Amino acid sequence: MRGDPHAFCPVYDSIDLLQEKWVLHIVRSLLERPHGFNELSRAVGGVNTSTLAARLEQLERLGIVLKTVESVMPPKTRYELTDSGVALHGVVDAIEAWARTHMPRCREHAEGATDGAGVATA
Repeated sequence: MRGDPHAFCPVYDSIDLLQEKWVLHIVRSLLERPHGFNELSRAVGGVNTSTLAARLEQLERLGIVLKTVESVMPPKTRYELTDSGVALHGVVDAIEAWARTHMPRCREHAEGATDGAGVATA
């Protein structure tokens, strides 16, 4: 038996990646079409530029995002999904379908679990 219980667990590794803040937002935006850095920042909304750059580097290193730099002045950078990134389309669609079906009930449940001041009732 190996020392690391998660040495190779596809579900663990996938969730570990996808739970990173902004990753699914980036993928969802790039599923629409390729974006430049600033355009992607606006499309994702709320992410600071250093976090966006770090997430894009991570996704590029993992082969999910392809970065292309055009040699024009000033240089333009374009980000798009690789085949592995496009394959996440089903994951994003499944999350959206689940949310449309179940999130209204989850919100109702959460609101019912607090009093009017937002304090949990027991």
